[in-house]
Amino acid sequence: MATQSTTFKLNTGAEIPAVGFGTWQDKDAQEDAVTEALKAGYGTEPACGAAIKKSGIPRSTLFITTKLWNNAHHPSDVEPALDASLKDLGTDYVDLYLMHWPVAFGRGDAMIPKDDNGKTINGDTDYVDTWKAMEGVYKKGKAKAIGISNFSRKETERLIKESEVVPAAHQIE
Repeated sequence: MATQSTTFKLNTGAEIPAVGFGTWQDKDAQEDAVTEALKAGYGTEPACGAAIKKSGIPRSTLFITTKLWNNAHHPSDVEPALDASLKDLGTDYVDLYLMHWPVAFGRGDAMIPKDDNGKTINGDTDYVDTWKAMEGVYKKGKAKAIGISNFSRKETERLIKESEVVPAAHQIE
């Protein structure tokens, strides 16, 4: 059984906790939940940032992961999306930055852009191009490690073959 001190070493040398705490859905309870999670060793980014600030726990002792959402897959959107996350989190780096899905939505502010018929608008950015932009923020130190989420084996193999940095983690939902 994983304990609070159980970690795994990533290919970057960083250590990731074996157990994480997700915060995406319950917006009204996130800050309190993250505060309690921090006490135990573990929101949306603003709630996490506020809870981290209130906790008094040194940033260096936390492992913070966030994800690049599908509406920001265009290479020129990757760094600004991370910068917005960093601002919300109140930190100058994340420990792990994940590409949420290997599928791009249409660019813009809508989390899930829809056409007039309610159908999701997909973008045309290839996930390898998105990854190469993520390699850029990794090389700048804004993300200590980069990884993927919800990729198939074929997609993962192609990504590794066509890029410089091997994903440090693959999260499956």
